[in-house]
Amino acid sequence: MDVEGALKEKELGNQAYKKKDFQTAIKHYTKAIELDNTELTFHNNLAAVYFEMKEYDKTIKECETAIEVGRENRADFKLIAKAYNRLATAHKKLGDLQAAKVGYEKALTEHRTPEYRQNLSEVESEIKKAAELAYINPELADQEKQKGNESFKKGQWADAVKFYSEAIKRNPKDSRIYSNRAACYTKLTAFDLALKDCDKSIELDPVFVKAYLRKGNVLKAMGQIQKAMDVYSKAMELDPDSAEAKTGYKDCAVRQYSTGGGDPEKTRERAMNDPEVQQIMGDPAMRMILEQMQSDPQAVSEHLKNPEIMKKIMKLKDSGLISMQYR
Repeated sequence: MDVEGALKEKELGNQAYKKKDFQTAIKHYTKAIELDNTELTFHNNLAAVYFEMKEYDKTIKECETAIEVGRENRADFKLIAKAYNRLATAHKKLGDLQAAKVGYEKALTEHRTPEYRQNLSEVESEIKKAAELAYINPELADQEKQKGNESFKKGQWADAVKFYSEAIKRNPKDSRIYSNRAACYTKLTAFDLALKDCDKSIELDPVFVKAYLRKGNVLKAMGQIQKAMDVYSKAMELDPDSAEAKTGYKDCAVRQYSTGGGDPEKTRERAMNDPEVQQIMGDPAMRMILEQMQSDPQAVSEHLKNPEIMKKIMKLKDSGLISMQYR
């Protein structure tokens, strides 16, 4: 064994590696191993060269040797972890995500670093994504959707949710399945989940009127009347002949009026329960604008030129707190 000679060869290998003269680096690292076969660093360095050359099978083999040599000679656990990490990354490059996951896990058992933790997290995410993609099957999604429809007709809402959820896993791009599940959640009075599904359905298909109608129904059931009216209004834009949208909007308008009962104090009380209205009324700049509008009704025309102020003023108008008369 020639430790001093091995270290000289390693240094020459490092110099060649930095110059990307990989063949020369291989020659020197291999010579270092011949002179001292108890040092895993030489194997780690050789593996690094193979990795840069995209020879991932050789990288893996050299990393395995490095780990074996390291174990036999009680090497620093940090060096063994480094070998496991490079081995895992080579597996990842070859597309073997499960082997990469195992490698990163072993690296972490030897030495926990943010880098190794991040590498494991990324490969786990890729494995999950690959599994989800492999699970997609529109034909099976339609079958599960049909089972959901049958359960819904029977009033078996929980069973329908289960079938629709499976259909979504099989075809997560079908906006109608989310809309159908939203209808189930509405029946179960799980309004937050229903809204989430309605929004996802609309995101996937912005012109799918049924999703807007269901969202409007949910908001109405939650007592968020103005928001429900806005959604019904959007549904009427998409389908001017929609009787359900017209009826929903009319019901909300009637409810909004009747809740106030024509009593300004009740109207104000109802409006101030809206967090958005509370925020607007708590803004000193908006209070100043409202005072100006009271003394000079024509001033509203100027304020409406500012989109943000216009939005706030219209919100107050819709809530019944203010009325506007301007030309």
